[in-house]
Amino acid sequence: MKQITLIIIIVAVLLAGGIGFFFGRSLGGGSASQIEVHTASDEPKTWTCSMHPQIQQPNPGDCPICGMDLIPLQNKGSHDLGPRTLEMGESAVALANIQTIQVERRFPEVTVSLVGQIVHDETRLRSLSARFPARIDELFVNYTGVRVAQGEHLAMVYSPELLTAQRELLAAWNASPESTATVAARVRLRQWDLLPEQIEAIIQEREPSDHFELKSPISGTVIRRYVSEGDYVQTGEPMFQIADLSHLWLMLEAFESDLATLHYGQPVEFTVEASPGETFKGTLAFIAPEVDQQTRTVAVRVNVLNLNGRLRPGMLARAHIKTFVGIDGTTFSPELAGKWISPMHPEIIKDAPGQCDVCGMDLAPTESLGLVVSEEKEAPLVVPVSAVLRTGRRAVVYVQAPETEVPTFAGREVVLGSRAGDFFVVKEGLKEGERVVTKGAFKIDSSLQIQAKPSMMNPSLSKDEQQTNEFKGAELTISPNLANAILPTYLNLQSALSADDFAGSQVGLREMMEITGHPALSDLIHTMLAAEDLDGIRRPHFEVLSMALIHAIRETPGSIGQSVYLMHCPMVYADRGADWLQANDELLNPYFGSRMLRCGEVKGLLGGRMQHAH
Repeated sequence: MKQITLIIIIVAVLLAGGIGFFFGRSLGGGSASQIEVHTASDEPKTWTCSMHPQIQQPNPGDCPICGMDLIPLQNKGSHDLGPRTLEMGESAVALANIQTIQVERRFPEVTVSLVGQIVHDETRLRSLSARFPARIDELFVNYTGVRVAQGEHLAMVYSPELLTAQRELLAAWNASPESTATVAARVRLRQWDLLPEQIEAIIQEREPSDHFELKSPISGTVIRRYVSEGDYVQTGEPMFQIADLSHLWLMLEAFESDLATLHYGQPVEFTVEASPGETFKGTLAFIAPEVDQQTRTVAVRVNVLNLNGRLRPGMLARAHIKTFVGIDGTTFSPELAGKWISPMHPEIIKDAPGQCDVCGMDLAPTESLGLVVSEEKEAPLVVPVSAVLRTGRRAVVYVQAPETEVPTFAGREVVLGSRAGDFFVVKEGLKEGERVVTKGAFKIDSSLQIQAKPSMMNPSLSKDEQQTNEFKGAELTISPNLANAILPTYLNLQSALSADDFAGSQVGLREMMEITGHPALSDLIHTMLAAEDLDGIRRPHFEVLSMALIHAIRETPGSIGQSVYLMHCPMVYADRGADWLQANDELLNPYFGSRMLRCGEVKGLLGGRMQHAH
């Protein structure tokens, strides 16, 4: 019996050990495998915010404070790749949506948008005045807007002086057709605007008349009528003004910042509201030598051919002037290369030397007027605007290291030239063929900042250099009435900045420029218009404008026609942040745009009867 019991106990122990070994092996082996796979994976375990490192989540998403996309928190145990170098796994690159493009050489195209008005071509206006005393017996052109051809009758006039002049011509002719007196009589009548065929008719009929048919000296449209039937006019008094509307001028207003891209002979395209969808063309013929002190603009004239009569003086037009930029920032139009152009009439362009069809001047090579860049000149090195991170005087791009097992990106400071549309000309810092980050550069920069490495936002500058880049507290004072006037355009500007809309920001600034006559404010707006990108508008200039408006509204809140929300972002400047105004309480940060659109807080309401901010 004891032996049976012992055998049962031994079997039970063996079974328990086998089962335990089996389950232990299964569970233990599976757990070890899972840990090994997870450890070997390059998937990020923690996601954090570049501006608020205290936010750490196990999954990607948006920062609950500022709304920015979270970025992967790098493993602290990974090896150091350099002070400005970041290594990212393939999955991290995909999640961060990092995109790159190859640096290339090309002549970037830039488009200047201007607004203006169509006016008469002053060289094709003709005023018809009385050359002798007369009475208007019959008026054939009795309203303005009538089109007349050269030689068509305008009015029937009675003039005793004209009758005397005709008799003198006939007397001289009868005596000697080629005599000096005959020539003088002819000249006198020609100076009185008689056409050659009218003078010949007097000689053929041999009978002077005290009534005379006044005819048009040119073809065109009667745009002014100064006389009515029965009027007596004296020598020199105006009677009609006739304009040739087949040629018109488009007068544009260009800001100083636009002048670098404008030149004589440049082709211009424009549109008018009366012909939606239709594009008209002209030639830039004149750039004023002086800047208007009130508007801070320069007058630009475009010659326009209007053979179909679709354009009319007084129409408003939106013009677009396209040109190419060279490595030294000069602009040129390749279609003018090797051509010959009239120095007075730029619409006259020929393939070979000759004379101007309008004024007879000798044509000049386009290169002699500085209009083109030689085709042999090397194209500049360019990168997209989205690839450049700018703060103050520094510009940083992130370059992808070639032929690496893991995607690696290194920050590099570059020296920029002029901006041409969606591209920057790069003077120093990059080589042709390198790949730069065009989307996601700010996320890479933020990752470096979290790791306490030099970045665009934390360049490890000396104290003096940091102070140079910081705003020193410039001030602007405006009246409440002016604040009320420019507030709508300011709100348009704020909306454009928060949407990263550079063109819309310029439109808002130009609208504000048309309203204000304040010298200091005009200078500030002009400086903002001269900026090459959004950062040049935002800091510190937009804050100066915002503080001036906020101060004026707080001084006399009842003078403002609407209430506005006062916003604040603590991240704009490290020592104080920055304020701005909005039409509603949906926080849209104009200082950072899409980079940190929701960063900030609502401080209260200003203006009207609802002032709650402090």
